[in-house]
Amino acid sequence: MPFDLIARLKQRPMLCDGAMGTLLYSKGIFINRCYDELNLAMPDLIREIHHDYFQAGAEIVETNTFGANSFRLARHGCAEKTKAINLAGVQLAREAAKAFSGMVAGSVGPLGVRIEPLGKASLDEAHAAFVEQISALVEGGVDLLILETFGYLDEIRQAIRAARDVNPDVPVIAQVTIDEDGNCLDGSSPETFGAKLADWGADVIGCNCSVGPGAMLAAVERVHQVTDGIPLSAQPNAGMPRAVEGRNIYLCSPEYMANYVPQYVAAGVRLIGGCCGTTPEHIKFMKSFVRADAAKGAASPTLVKTKPEATVPTLPLEQRTKLGGRIARAEFVTLIEIVPPRGTQPVKEIEAARFLKSVGVDAINIPDSPRASARMSNQALATLMQQQVGIEPVLHYTCRDRNVLGIQSDLLGAEALGIRNLICITGDPPKMGNYPDATAVFDVDAIGLVNIVANLNKGLDLGGNPIGAATAFVIGVGANPGSPNIDEEVRRFHYKVEAGGEFAVTQPVFDLSLLEQFLRKIEDCRIPVVAGIWPLVSVRNAEFMQSELGVAVPDDIMKRMARASTAEAARAEGVAIAREMLLAVRSMVQGAQISAPMGRYAAAMDVLEALGTAKSSARASV
Repeated sequence: MPFDLIARLKQRPMLCDGAMGTLLYSKGIFINRCYDELNLAMPDLIREIHHDYFQAGAEIVETNTFGANSFRLARHGCAEKTKAINLAGVQLAREAAKAFSGMVAGSVGPLGVRIEPLGKASLDEAHAAFVEQISALVEGGVDLLILETFGYLDEIRQAIRAARDVNPDVPVIAQVTIDEDGNCLDGSSPETFGAKLADWGADVIGCNCSVGPGAMLAAVERVHQVTDGIPLSAQPNAGMPRAVEGRNIYLCSPEYMANYVPQYVAAGVRLIGGCCGTTPEHIKFMKSFVRADAAKGAASPTLVKTKPEATVPTLPLEQRTKLGGRIARAEFVTLIEIVPPRGTQPVKEIEAARFLKSVGVDAINIPDSPRASARMSNQALATLMQQQVGIEPVLHYTCRDRNVLGIQSDLLGAEALGIRNLICITGDPPKMGNYPDATAVFDVDAIGLVNIVANLNKGLDLGGNPIGAATAFVIGVGANPGSPNIDEEVRRFHYKVEAGGEFAVTQPVFDLSLLEQFLRKIEDCRIPVVAGIWPLVSVRNAEFMQSELGVAVPDDIMKRMARASTAEAARAEGVAIAREMLLAVRSMVQGAQISAPMGRYAAAMDVLEALGTAKSSARASV
């Protein structure tokens, strides 16, 4: 390297550039364009922006490659251009830097997909994508790497690892994005992410994006206490965006931003710049303050690391709930599904729960707005059933409508209400339901949700921060033995078990061979399996299950349902098929969840009666 960046930063603060996207948008480039691909399509424009930042006083500019990884580029059909876009990004910044003896930082942002434990992409896939991008940036000749706007520590850890694998001599600046309380999107506090980034080998640690200079300063001051003299960085937005006549406007003036520079330097910040909303004008005003502090020869004070708190032991499964106890003792469990009402009066549902309890059903399974329909909160119905009936509910909990903050809040509330049996599922997309234009959240999928719940059971939030007493959830997961892509289903099942899944409930079973195949494939990660049993009501119902829910329904069952001459005969045939399925799977699984189509709870009990007095002996034989 032509210089020792870290030594220089320890001597004096240095000034980085500001936003790229803000300037591109202001120059008429709409947000539906692939901004990274402009390195190839509009190189003069990118080079001009770099030049303007150097002209304003920046000592370091970042390449226009924030989203230039294969995952993000694939959305624009540019994945095969990953290397070319990154190489061009370095070349354009380098050309602008020549006249100013400036430095070029390779910008690396998040992949734009969730990675394990919160999403489908594996850690190895994330690492490979970062290696691909960083290799191109290093080949192009960057002086340093800036990993920026990461909200999840698991992901930035893979980016740091990739950077070290590509070239351990290239300095790495690791920056996370935070909320107004200073926490990452995964809930990690400044003390947590500061210490972890240091342990993972980042040369410079800091924050960028999301918040303005005031909120970021408070976070950086906390990071300062746990990073043991490591140089810090800060690139805040020009304030929080405000909607003005239909546009998001950043209202922090250049003068206002510049006034924070001395406070940042006092907090140990040595690399200072801007993010969304900042322009060369902001950098120009910040320059004079950076140079003033450089002249003072400010140095970082000695810092002390804090010791992380210990994890709270998880309560044994048999002590959490009655259902958990039965599962832990290998007893055969019976669940009946009750769907929440569309309105506010769950009289029928409460009466059904009372009846089902009286006949010995172990728990009530309550879906969460199934088929993306608008129904009463299943958590509210579960609470009413516990209070008025005294039967344990099993709460379906979906990721569709909640971000990670809402998920944790809901779960803590459920624990406080004594609702502790969960089935963690991703959820049906809104387009399947009554309001197809509704917005889905899907901050995490079912795998990520299981990780969140398992963390809470250890007394930790998503970011690894202690929450006090541990929760006592029994963690169920979904499974579809009849999935057309069974290998993907099994792969995800492995992840769910690894994340903390303790029992599984399957989609309705109509094909025993598929269930047997699935059970063989999960033998190495087997947890108790509860088979879904569905008494069909018509041949149309069977066709719906197969074509829209992805449930395998064999031809012989289709024919049996089609032969029914009346609606009553069809319902009777559906119950007969369900009874046959229940008896056939009894020795393979540890329980049955029986649905009650259209609220026909008597039909569900007709199915369950197939077990007769064999239920108790089946419990002992599992």
